[in-house]
Amino acid sequence: MNHLVNHSVDHSVDLDRRTKRPVNPTGDVNPTDDLCFRTAFELSAALARREVSAREVVTAHLERIERVNPTVNAIVTLVADQALEQAADADERMAAGQPVGPLHGLPVAHKDLHDTAGIRTTYGSPIFADHVPDRDHLVVQRLRDAGAITIGKTNVPELGLGSHTVNPVFGATRNPYDLSRSAGGSSGGAGAALACGMQPIADGSDTGGSLRNPASFNNVVGLRPSPGRVPSWPDKAQWGQLSVKGPMARTVADVTLALSVLAGPDPRDPRSLERPGSTFAWQLSDDIRGLRVAWSPDLGGAVPVAPEVRDALAPAVEVFSALGCEVEDACPDLSGADEVFLAQRAWQVELVYGALLDEHRHRMAPDVVWNIEQGRKLAGPDLGRAQTLHGALFHRVREFFERYDLLLLPVSQVAPFDIDLAYPTVVDGTPMETYLDWMRSAYLISVTGCPALSVPAGFTPQGLPVGLQLVGRHRQDWSLLKAGYAFEQATRVGERRPPVVSA
Repeated sequence: MNHLVNHSVDHSVDLDRRTKRPVNPTGDVNPTDDLCFRTAFELSAALARREVSAREVVTAHLERIERVNPTVNAIVTLVADQALEQAADADERMAAGQPVGPLHGLPVAHKDLHDTAGIRTTYGSPIFADHVPDRDHLVVQRLRDAGAITIGKTNVPELGLGSHTVNPVFGATRNPYDLSRSAGGSSGGAGAALACGMQPIADGSDTGGSLRNPASFNNVVGLRPSPGRVPSWPDKAQWGQLSVKGPMARTVADVTLALSVLAGPDPRDPRSLERPGSTFAWQLSDDIRGLRVAWSPDLGGAVPVAPEVRDALAPAVEVFSALGCEVEDACPDLSGADEVFLAQRAWQVELVYGALLDEHRHRMAPDVVWNIEQGRKLAGPDLGRAQTLHGALFHRVREFFERYDLLLLPVSQVAPFDIDLAYPTVVDGTPMETYLDWMRSAYLISVTGCPALSVPAGFTPQGLPVGLQLVGRHRQDWSLLKAGYAFEQATRVGERRPPVVSA
């Protein structure tokens, strides 16, 4: 389907002391090369040296979108004319010697759950098929303030619920490594767009795995930051800790670059952490010698995992050992995590979408209706019990990370599945009763409050990507990113491009 609407190598870097922008010491970018698979750091450095213009960068990505997107359906609303106008303005500011941001000239398509002023935002729902917000979400605002150029919106599941990107407005996003497979979700459009070179960085959100799962399915990098690291506004669940905003990219360094822009306090979000985003704008190192690493391929038997996923991730243990880490089989006690997640998620879904159910039930998918109704069944004692379980879980995980620096496990329990399935109904012989069950390896981590990173780790014999999930200590996002960077540099799995790019 093509639903586009024109609506209105070492990645270590330093910052140039004058411009506060990345400088890549590895060499120049030839403007005649294909710009679409350069890292964000490489593009940013080339733009800073005026070796390439913002118009050239944006035009190259728009041409890629025109060529590849009809096949994968990752970007669902395109604002090409507006993007080219913004690129021309960016070039003029640069030529005039005016200050520019760290993302100057980089094209970004925003997740279709994030409001964009003057640009259609549907949330993947027919209820909002023609909705045009009058303000930007905070993550969109921060990316734009940093110089990023909006090129459109990326596809999501209906109302962002579930880890399979398909909705009644735009249809399904296809996996660029196998067009018959799912691109994951809920940031599935973002993941596929990154894999295909349609954008160098992306924004997303994660409740039960929506940044990590599509990163795993599309062989890119996705960070679920610590709650509060990236502030969110507007947000109906203003005090909730389950859902977070965060970045995706093709490399860990580019994710870190995006985080340096997205992170930092905002007075409108009471959860936001005080540490400024600029503290993430530093050089990453691949030296992680001495880390104590726990490896748990199935969380101690708590989650079934497909054999091809286990096999693809098994070499990761040897990689971390070779990097000088002490690796052993271990996992935290996640007792009660299921009940905590399901209760908090159902409460949140009802809070955000309950009013829609009363008026538009006939226009909502059965799984969406079910999840809202689960929230309405909750009573005060149910939420109180979840709170008690959550507190006990936090302390068990805290104690676990007193012994270990890092936890490794699968991002997803399955490899990318048949695009025509609503969700996997069986994983390694175990029936999945709801559309949430197959995401437990991700959502059980969500309720720990720890930052988690999906990094490309391998492929199945069928050529399907598999991501490794790295979980760090409470609020230790930087240490987590450093470990992911070391693994990425040692393996280079993320450099394997999808066949659809050259088709």
